[in-house]
Amino acid sequence: MSPLLAAAHRWATQAPDRVAIDPVDGAGVSYAALSGRIEALARELRRRHADGAPVALKLDRHSDEALLALALLEARIPVLSLPTFFTQGQERHALAETGARWLYRSLHDDQPVPDAQPAVLPQGTAWISFTSGSTGQAKGVCLSADHMLGVAQSVVDRLGPGHAGRHCALLPPGILLETVAGLFATVIAGGTYVCPSQELAGLGDPFHPDFAVLARRLAAWRITSLILVPEYLAGLVAALEASGERLPDLTLVAVGGARVPLALLERARTVGLPVLQGYGLTECASVVSLQQPGDPAGSAGRPLPHMRARLAADGEILLEGPLALGTVGGEPFGPLLATGDLGRIDDAGRLWIEGRKSSLMVTSFGRNIAPEWVEEALLDQPGIAQALVYGDGRRFPEALLVPATPDADLPGAVYAANATLPAYARVAHWREVAHFTPRNGLLTGNGRIRRREIAARYLDREPDFFTVLEDATVRERMAFLAVPQVRAGLAGTIDLATYLAYLGQAYHHVSHTVPLMQAARAGLAGRPELLAALDEYIAEETGHEEWILADIAAAGGDAELARSRPPHPATRAMVDHAYRRILSGDPVAFFGMVYVLESVSVALAGRGAAAVAERLGLPPQAFTYLTSHGALDQSHLRFFAELVNGLADRRDRQSIVTMAREIFALFGAMFAAIELEQADAFA
Repeated sequence: MSPLLAAAHRWATQAPDRVAIDPVDGAGVSYAALSGRIEALARELRRRHADGAPVALKLDRHSDEALLALALLEARIPVLSLPTFFTQGQERHALAETGARWLYRSLHDDQPVPDAQPAVLPQGTAWISFTSGSTGQAKGVCLSADHMLGVAQSVVDRLGPGHAGRHCALLPPGILLETVAGLFATVIAGGTYVCPSQELAGLGDPFHPDFAVLARRLAAWRITSLILVPEYLAGLVAALEASGERLPDLTLVAVGGARVPLALLERARTVGLPVLQGYGLTECASVVSLQQPGDPAGSAGRPLPHMRARLAADGEILLEGPLALGTVGGEPFGPLLATGDLGRIDDAGRLWIEGRKSSLMVTSFGRNIAPEWVEEALLDQPGIAQALVYGDGRRFPEALLVPATPDADLPGAVYAANATLPAYARVAHWREVAHFTPRNGLLTGNGRIRRREIAARYLDREPDFFTVLEDATVRERMAFLAVPQVRAGLAGTIDLATYLAYLGQAYHHVSHTVPLMQAARAGLAGRPELLAALDEYIAEETGHEEWILADIAAAGGDAELARSRPPHPATRAMVDHAYRRILSGDPVAFFGMVYVLESVSVALAGRGAAAVAERLGLPPQAFTYLTSHGALDQSHLRFFAELVNGLADRRDRQSIVTMAREIFALFGAMFAAIELEQADAFA
């Protein structure tokens, strides 16, 4: 019997009616029932996976997800934990590396992995967690059950029983930190593991969260503890500052994954968030150190009792204690782990993380600068959402900056940040770029920027035009996504009338897609490479307006009335503008419209369609336009990127950028014209 199952038995005796696992939108599991559920499922899993090969999990949050993780651990079946945001390529790589035979997308949806081949895993492997791959192709780190549960017990011992309340899982599913310090620690401590779906928590897209929804959910669910990355902490703080609401039930907000700016910690305390910082590594089964109340802001606290830390001569943090068994197909780890992190240890034994050894810059003045230091000063400014600082061999640091809002004053933000830095560390040049996300390969799942990949895209050569286009329209995209009707659609909080109204306007602009393409084609007679692309688009898009009418009918609307009713003036304005640009001698501008509509449809299909369908209870036949376009436009965007990257003429590129900016605004106005009935069943 594992320590987890023993804990479940113990709490079944001491607090049988206490809820152990609470999905919020369904029946919970009491401690009286938990151990029996785990044992029964473990028996079934041993029978189903008698060969002992790893099984993979890629699931959203729910009680089934938690039970499956606990039962697999009890059954001693190795688990490959796949973050839900992994790309298909990352997923295939992880499955192939580990020899996983089955992939679970829900408790009752286990799919065989085609062509699975056995892999060599260290003896005793219980969990395989793939790191971000920031030093190349990602490697699977193999962990034992005893190691993970020992860390979970250390977390409980460090925090004490007072925090064993209602812990809410918010990090993307598949992240080791939440599994060990969230799920396992909560069961050991006898608390309630609250595991809402990502959509329900306002995290349907975990890299564009709705923090206002999240704050309301946390209050309604009486959450007492959280584990956050700095980005989530910043968003939650901003939401509480804007609303004036507070979360008095919280007794612990543990933050890790990256350094937290001191200014953000101060803002968090001002809105009443009890933040404790921690430090950890996958090789150490997540948590290495954790603050205690009263520790100074900025430290990562003392190492947990099972770990010891010391410094190398160059300031690198070295760790001794239980380590992972090794990597898939690799050598076991030695007794000492060189972390690659630079830091110091104060007289009280607390760790202070000061940067990454591998990212140190040496300027042409001979100054050593940790870019994280300068980035922290930049991120202290409300106008900057993300920052990457570089400058090895340059006179002064330079930066790539992502604006936090459509109207962010980046020059003013850089000026204010520089005022806090010594002259040699001030940012001399910067450029505005689009967001770093796991989807574009520039951010890890736990919020760390991927320096090598960003350098390859921006610094080692001139960025390609598709990247330039995304950067040049980042503010317009944010303004579009801030339109209340768009936010409500992505979250699924719209009523049937609003959905039908959207489809009605979509019919009118989509019915002009092919005529617009034909007009652009006529103006591009001497451009064979663009004509071939337009011919492919025309063949693909013909008749899609009829799909929309069929969706309207399937949703209970009047398709013929939608066909005959004139478009809203905002819809007509967008279509008319496209015709004017094309027919006035600028046909290449049409590709700016293509970029907007296809990039937006991927988001609407991927997030909005499923959320709206679940809320309204409509059949799949009412979403054929959105869902089919989501799949189509992901491949279309790749095709589009290759196409526009081949355009060398500066005038063509500027035309596409200008049109994209204009269409973002006009498309947003179309959404804004739709009447919206605010609804939130869980507020």
